[in-house]
Amino acid sequence: MAKSAYTTQDKKTLRKMFWNSGLVFSGFNMVKMEGNAFALTMEPALEELYEDQTERAEALQRHNGFFNTHAVFFALIAGITYALEKQKKTSGGVDDDVIENIKVALMGPTAGIGDAFFFNCLRVIAAGIAIGLCAQANFLGVILFVLIYGFSQFAARYYLLRMGYRYGTSFIDSVFESGLMEALTKAAGVMGITMVGAMVASSVNVKLAWTINVGQTSVVVLDIFNSIMPGILSILLVFGMVRLIKKGYKPITLVFGILVISIVLAFFGIF
Repeated sequence: MAKSAYTTQDKKTLRKMFWNSGLVFSGFNMVKMEGNAFALTMEPALEELYEDQTERAEALQRHNGFFNTHAVFFALIAGITYALEKQKKTSGGVDDDVIENIKVALMGPTAGIGDAFFFNCLRVIAAGIAIGLCAQANFLGVILFVLIYGFSQFAARYYLLRMGYRYGTSFIDSVFESGLMEALTKAAGVMGITMVGAMVASSVNVKLAWTINVGQTSVVVLDIFNSIMPGILSILLVFGMVRLIKKGYKPITLVFGILVISIVLAFFGIF
């Protein structure tokens, strides 16, 4: 399904849907996840399409079930659903089950794409830049993080909502069939891993102050480790934390554990 142009009513409805989609986590719960927010996002479209109160109520109820995907691609699915609802109302080309099945089918793939690109890649890049500036007491780091990570999602939501409505189901099909999404996901993963490595090197610093005296000679333990590989203790610390998290330890527990161990070792002059 494809559309050639937006009508004035289309633009008005999409604008309302866009602002409503920003409330994706406002009604989040463990039963429906983002279901309440999806119904709220679809409300302007359903109000436009269904003048009959009973039909509109049934449509809202249909879209108020379980729904969960990445916050940015949430808008894409809403746009596609708007296109399908309009097709159902005007030509009867689709029915309720088809619309619901398409929504369910898109939740998983779009969640994976969104997490890989925005959460695992772009967020890490933005945080790496921001942390470096904030570590130097430069407030620009906060602003850049909001602009890079926040504004990019804001703009992507707007674009994907309109594209989802304009091209309907053919949008997501063409992207996957072209192989572009697989390439983007793989590139995003590589970039994310690279940025994690850069953040470890620049932000994690294990400063040993341990010096061993052997006769008239002093041996700095940190120099020994750095001679093997610069920053090896930082890398070992990060991998150790990852290992413990995989075993079920909570991050907050590890943070307090590092704090206590650091205080104890500093008392004995090791740190």
